[in-house]
Amino acid sequence: MSGDKKPPRILAIAGSDSSGGAGIQADIKTITMLSGYAMTAITAVTAQNTQGVQAVEVLPTDLVVEQIKSCLNDIGADAIKIGMVGSAKTAFAIERVLVDATENIVLDPVMVATSGAALADEETRAAFGRLMSFATVVTPNLPELEALTGLPCGDEAQIEAAAACIVDRYGCSVLAKGGHGNGEQLTDYLFDSGGLQASFTDTRIETRHTHGTGCTLSSAIATFLGYGLSLEHAVRLARGFVRQAILQAPGYGSHSGPLGHQAVRDLS
Repeated sequence: MSGDKKPPRILAIAGSDSSGGAGIQADIKTITMLSGYAMTAITAVTAQNTQGVQAVEVLPTDLVVEQIKSCLNDIGADAIKIGMVGSAKTAFAIERVLVDATENIVLDPVMVATSGAALADEETRAAFGRLMSFATVVTPNLPELEALTGLPCGDEAQIEAAAACIVDRYGCSVLAKGGHGNGEQLTDYLFDSGGLQASFTDTRIETRHTHGTGCTLSSAIATFLGYGLSLEHAVRLARGFVRQAILQAPGYGSHSGPLGHQAVRDLS
């Protein structure tokens, strides 16, 4: 993704991870390694590491909105990734400011950190519907898909039914991530208004180094969309980036370790 063209402008709206493995830090690393231009609107500051989240401070909604406006009003954006929003009030404000911003919006409905710490209360989870209503694609893992729809996601038919619920209600595509499933193989499913658009199956990588995988995937999808790729192609390349970053993990931390974004040089 190099050449004479300017890099795609990617705005990441998310919380900060002090350990650098997830959140806005993972977003910046991903966008930069994929030759995009990273901008940020930080919604919350967290004290966390591979062992868990020790503290969270949600930033004022007005400050989040001003960060977004500052980027869009001057530089603009070819794609936007939304991760941790911090509060329902902020989710509603993001909706108002982004409703006509770009056609490429990736929503990662962050509810729980890899360590298990809750990053969204019930009111904030309920507000995700407002964001899904104008997102291009939402990227829930299976527990998040169940939480968003109230439907079980134990097999492919149930996953499709839950995804269809979101597609029909909000009009966005859904990438249902199968990492929480069982077995040596894992499958991610991409659904749109026509049903199952594509499925992606790979051998599961047995590792504890998965901190920030969801953040990385959603930022990579946004970056590839910013290049003008189709959603299916963007998802395929983004998954490849995440898998390579997992394989290149530096081995830091005592629990769920960070990925090796800096080592991914070739997606072929």
